[in-house]
Amino acid sequence: MQMAIEYVLLNYLLNNLQVPVYMEEPANPEAQYVLIEKTGSGVENYIHSATFAVQSYGATLEQAIDLNETVKAVMDEFWAHHAVYRCHLNSDYNFTDTETQRYRYQAVYEITY
Repeated sequence: MQMAIEYVLLNYLLNNLQVPVYMEEPANPEAQYVLIEKTGSGVENYIHSATFAVQSYGATLEQAIDLNETVKAVMDEFWAHHAVYRCHLNSDYNFTDTETQRYRYQAVYEITY
C-alpha cells in the first residue's frame, strides 16, 4: 500500500528543515514553523498529482522570507525521493495572515508521484 503523499511530504520536510512542520495550525505555534496543506489532486493514466501550499511563518517578515527560501531549496530536492517523480514550484509570494497578524510566505507546488 502506498503511503499518502501528505505523509511523505511531511516526513521529508521534518527530516530536512530545522523548524517544526505541521499539517494543521498548532495551538501554541513557535515563532518560526512550516504548515503544509494539500489543495488539490488528480490521477491520469495511474499517475498521481497533488498541489500543496507550503506556508513559512516567521516572527518578522524577514524570517518568513528566509524560511521560504530555505523551504524552496529543500523542495528542489524532493523529486529525488523514491515516491516522487516531479516537484514543480508554481509560485511563491507574501501571504501575511492579516487576521492573526502573523508573517508568512506561501510556496505552491505541483507534485507528481
